[in-house]
Amino acid sequence: MSEVSVTNVANELPDGSFQSAEQAVDWIVNLVKFGMRPGLKRMEKLMELLGNPERRLKFIHVAGTNGKGSVCAYLTEVLTQSGYDVGTFTSPYIEKYTDRIRYNGQNIADDDLLRVVNKIKPLVDQIASSELGQPTMFEVSTAAAIEYYARVAYPDFVVWETGLGGRLDSTNIVSPILTVITNVGHDHMDVLGDTLAKVAGEKAAIIKSGVPVVSAVAQPEVIETVERRAAEQHSTLYLMNRQFRIESVASMENDQTFHFSGPYRNIRDVGITMNGSHQLENAAVALMAIELLRQYYALIVEDDVLMQAMKATKWAGRLEMISGQPRILIDGAHNPEGGAALARTLRETYRYDKLHFMMGMLATKNHSGYLRHILPLVNTLILTEPDWHKKEDASRLADLSKSILNELGRSDVDVIVEPGWKTALERLQSITGQDDLAVVSGTLYLIGDVRSWILHQSDSEKGW
Repeated sequence: MSEVSVTNVANELPDGSFQSAEQAVDWIVNLVKFGMRPGLKRMEKLMELLGNPERRLKFIHVAGTNGKGSVCAYLTEVLTQSGYDVGTFTSPYIEKYTDRIRYNGQNIADDDLLRVVNKIKPLVDQIASSELGQPTMFEVSTAAAIEYYARVAYPDFVVWETGLGGRLDSTNIVSPILTVITNVGHDHMDVLGDTLAKVAGEKAAIIKSGVPVVSAVAQPEVIETVERRAAEQHSTLYLMNRQFRIESVASMENDQTFHFSGPYRNIRDVGITMNGSHQLENAAVALMAIELLRQYYALIVEDDVLMQAMKATKWAGRLEMISGQPRILIDGAHNPEGGAALARTLRETYRYDKLHFMMGMLATKNHSGYLRHILPLVNTLILTEPDWHKKEDASRLADLSKSILNELGRSDVDVIVEPGWKTALERLQSITGQDDLAVVSGTLYLIGDVRSWILHQSDSEKGW
């Protein structure tokens, strides 16, 4: 693989430019105050001013409610282990801003980020002073990633995750070589629409003319929506349980095996270490995508490398055991479908005497749908708050939880309200016995903080 050659740009900066990557990141993150402003006009203008660098790259565009990050991780691992240079753009990041822009599994270097941001900032300011208005944090981040990949790193492929939705998401500025829609569930419905069909329509809008689509959507109305968009765009749809399918062979903690059946061939005894039956689906979606890249773009992936890469794939913050004594599992489930997958995995995969559950949410989520999957399992529930401006009040979560527990006839669950997440974490650690399991779940803003604190004794950075 090629090494990225980076010159020292510190002495090249014009007056008024950022002098450090930290300054550049602070500027980008502070754009959060402008909120989300769906639409592509600002991105189109920014790309035009940059000379349309997005046209130089081969994107694999990944959308969906859950599983996007895991599919991106599988694709990245297989491609890099096969000798290709790969850019990976994901969001939100877990610990550091630079997590979101990666090249061959490594975060963008500070010098590269500084150079890219100093190039785009005057253009962002120019757009901000026009009738288009201020570009958002996610738009600037997306533009920075495109500029970095197109003019600094030069990857063979870019694994490109949507932020929110698809149709008006800033990542939809690109024309991909392959489209992936993992699934559609009840999330961001305040923005994307109040029915699954409407949400599916927003996500399916990343399907471009003639570009093949891989998907694991399951609900009839969602399948119909995705099929219609694919037909309109003359794009071939490869749908799980139609064109490809899986058969689970064995499932233990950190070790699952399945058979994959596809339109071109069958692959037996694929092993993965990520937990949960939903990860079998994510892995199968990634395998189907790899198979299409082999067919359409002559991708070279040896079977032994494929098997090795699938087994080696990990994804931070998704059913990740970050402490052994006491056992603490973190998982970024934050919507009803994520809660269902987490609950199913806790039942089927993990062994414990008592389950102590700590959670924090953003105010915009479907808390009731999530809690109805989780509460039947817990012995202790600790409600806390993420360090983020859209956080849900812990006491409100407690009231809702108590109401649902009452419906379930469970008076044996200890419900604790502790808004400070570090204090809540200390409480969780103190009550978790040797044979118990502690779980921290909810918004990734909380997951990122807890992960960073336990592993590095430091706070994570923040931003969408």
